[in-house]
Amino acid sequence: MRITRVEHLLQLTWMPRFFPVNCYLVEEDNELTLIDAALPFSAKGIIRTVADLGKDITRIILTHAHEDHVGAVDKLKKHFPNAKVYISERDSALLNGDLSLRAGEPSTPIRGGVPKKLRTKEDILLHDGDTIGSLIAISTPGHTPGSMSFIDSRSRAIIVGDAFQTFRGVAVSGTIVTGFPFPAMATWNKEAALASAFKILEASPSLLAVGHGNMLNQPHQKIQLAIDKVISKGVK
Repeated sequence: MRITRVEHLLQLTWMPRFFPVNCYLVEEDNELTLIDAALPFSAKGIIRTVADLGKDITRIILTHAHEDHVGAVDKLKKHFPNAKVYISERDSALLNGDLSLRAGEPSTPIRGGVPKKLRTKEDILLHDGDTIGSLIAISTPGHTPGSMSFIDSRSRAIIVGDAFQTFRGVAVSGTIVTGFPFPAMATWNKEAALASAFKILEASPSLLAVGHGNMLNQPHQKIQLAIDKVISKGVK
C-alpha cells in the first residue's frame, strides 16, 4: 500500500503500477472521514494508517456503489462500529442490489460490479449540497446514476470517485484509456458523465483525487483537455 498526503488529504493506493485502487482519509480536528473503502483486503492497511494518525474514523463516505469502492466496508464497520456510512440517496439502491432505473433516467444499463453480499447498510443518505464535516457533496452522476464528488471547503481539493481517472491518461468517465479501460467499461451513461465533468471543472478544484490514478494539483487544464477530447469525438 502506498500513502500520499496533500494537506488534510491522504490517498491510500493498492497496486499503483498495475491496477491502482484508491481510497482517501480526510483529516478533521479530532476525527477522520474515509472516502471509499477500496477492496476487501484493503481493510488492514486502512486500519493501520488510522492507528498511526491517532484518530478514529467517524464517517465512511462512498462515492458510488461499485465493489472496488465498497470492498472493505463490512470489515471497517466491524472495527469502527460507531462510524456512520454515507452514500447518495440514488446509489443506496445499488448498494442494496437494485439495478433498476428510475423514471426520467437515461435507459442505458447500469454497469460495473455492484455488491451482492454486503452486510453493512447505509446510515445517512446524501443529496447535492449536503455538508459532511469539511466536505460538501456534489452530485456527479454518469459513472453510476448516483455518483457523488466531495470538495473540501478548506483546500478546494475534490474527491470524485470514478467521474475521472488519471491512470494512463486523464479522462472523463466513459472515455476509453488505452491500457486501462476498466472505469470506462463500468460507466452507466456518457452524456451524464460529461455534464458532471463540467460541474467538477466549474467547482475550480485545487486538486483532483480519483478512484484510479495519482492526484493532480491545479488540475483545471487537464480536466478541460479531457472534456475537450470527449466533445471532439462526440458522445456515443
